[in-house]
This record gives sequence, structure tokens and C-alpha cells, in this order.
Amino acid sequence: MTVRSEATREFAKDVREGLSTKRKQLPSKYLYDSLGSRLFEAICQLPWYPITRAENRLLRSYSDQMVEPLGEPITLVELGCGSGEKISILAESMRGRGSFVMVHLIDISRTALEQSERTLGRLPYVSVVGHRATYEAGLRRAAGGRPTKGPLLVLFLGSNIGNFDMPGRHEFLGEIRQALQPGDALLLGTDLVKPEAELQLAYDDPIGVTSAFNKNMLARINRQLGGEFDLQTWDHRAVWNEPEARIEMHLVSRRRQIVRVASLEAEFSFEAFESIWTESSYKFTPEGVVVMGKNTGFRCHEQWIDPEGRFATTLLVAA
Repeated sequence: MTVRSEATREFAKDVREGLSTKRKQLPSKYLYDSLGSRLFEAICQLPWYPITRAENRLLRSYSDQMVEPLGEPITLVELGCGSGEKISILAESMRGRGSFVMVHLIDISRTALEQSERTLGRLPYVSVVGHRATYEAGLRRAAGGRPTKGPLLVLFLGSNIGNFDMPGRHEFLGEIRQALQPGDALLLGTDLVKPEAELQLAYDDPIGVTSAFNKNMLARINRQLGGEFDLQTWDHRAVWNEPEARIEMHLVSRRRQIVRVASLEAEFSFEAFESIWTESSYKFTPEGVVVMGKNTGFRCHEQWIDPEGRFATTLLVAA
């Protein structure tokens, strides 16, 4: 099989490296292909996964307060746009502040961009620019094309920051800060620490949607790289790592096996019960979010917490 596109070449490189290490691991960004994005949207509707509903409640209740301190005109930039529902809530709150709202959407998923653009396309006062790119590259493009006046408000919602380990999130928030000017802001969504039983249900739901989402990583390797993973020999597992305050998602081999990936011209060996680590989802405390922002060049303007879903949305202003 010939590997053609740059994105597929990067995918192939990361699969080779991730499955060749002693502790096998694949980057979580590869969970979100076209099918994976749709499965994740389904996860967000599950009763055991409260993140999306909690964040939406905060946005609907406090969106005016979230944009009011920044002046105008505000340019919205969303990193990881999902369905476009959340950014449309903020765009609605800005309707009375001016006749036009400029929005930049940044995602590596074509499906997510198309869905968000359709959602925002229903709002006649919104102009949308989509960037199919990594967060960092897309933000640089959006910041480079900013209007001559008015702040940028960058949205990083859904607790996506929880997919980064501590050094990684410090580096990533630092890169966001470098792209911003003083007075620009970051609206950061973070899931808070909650009882282990609730977290287990959220990441290993009883009807198996999260399992399908995770196993789609292997199906993607089969589709794009000529992999020969037999999905029936793999199990989804979610583990709460309390010392690290994170949920880990793994794919666990039911038996000893060797899997060939044709485009890599490689075979990978797995022992029985050996796992591939596919995602980490770190959980936070409200105070920890404020400190994280301060350490990366932001000051906390205000923080809103949903008590039912134990979720925080924090407005961090570039100092």
C-alpha cells in the first residue's frame, strides 16, 4: 500500500513509533477521524458523560459575562470545534455588540469543521473561516489575519486540555499565549475531579459507545495503513489513575498475537493482556486551573463552575 498524503505519512510514522515502544501508545488525536468524530458526538449525548451538558449550561448562563470584559469587536477562535454548538452560544451573546461576528474554526477533522460551519451558517451575522490544521498552526493563521483592532477570544473547551500531560499542557498554553497580544483572552473548559465510579461510567459506558470510539483507532489503522487488527481480539478499558488525577483509555489484547501493517512493512507483537494506551483525560481542581493559567502568562478574570457536572469554565486574560 502506498502512503500518499502528508497526514497519512504522519499517521504512519506515529503508529510505527507508538507500537514499537516497550509501553505501546498512540496519540489520542487519531481517535478523531470522520467516524471517530461522529462517535464522540454520540458519547456527548450519553447520560453518563456530563461534560458537554455542564459546559453548555455555563455558556448559556454566563456567556454575556464571558465576553463583556474584553471590549469589541471580538474575534472568536475555537480550537477543536466539534459540532459548533458551543461557539454559536457565544456568537449569539455577541449579536447585540455589533453587526458582524468573525469566527475562526480550527480542527484536524474535516467532519468537525463541516458540521461546525453548517451550525454557524444558520446565523446570518457570523462570518466563518475554517482551518483544517493543528491547533498551533491554525491559531497562528487566525492571529496573523486578525482585524486591526479588537481582541481575540480563543476557546479551548470540552476539557480538551486534559488530554495533555503536565509538561505538554504547560507548553501548549505557553504557545497560545505567544500567539496572543495583551488583552486577548482564553476561555478554558476543564473537567473537575469527581468520584471514581462516575468517571468509570463516563469513559466506559454500559452500551459500548466509548468502546467503539476507542476500537475505531485500530479500525483506522486497518483502513488507512493496511493493518490486520482483528477487533474481536481487543477490549476497551478505562482506568482511573488517582495519583496522576487522570482517566486512561487502553486497548487490551485478549491473547498473544502478531499484527501486520502492510504499508509500514512491519509486524507488531502483543502479549496476552498487553495494552495500547490511547488517551489520557486529566481532571483538575478550580485552584489548579488558575495556577496553570498564571504559570503560562495569563491572569484569571473569572471562573464559573457547574456544581451538578463538576465542570469549570475559566476566562484567562493574556497579561
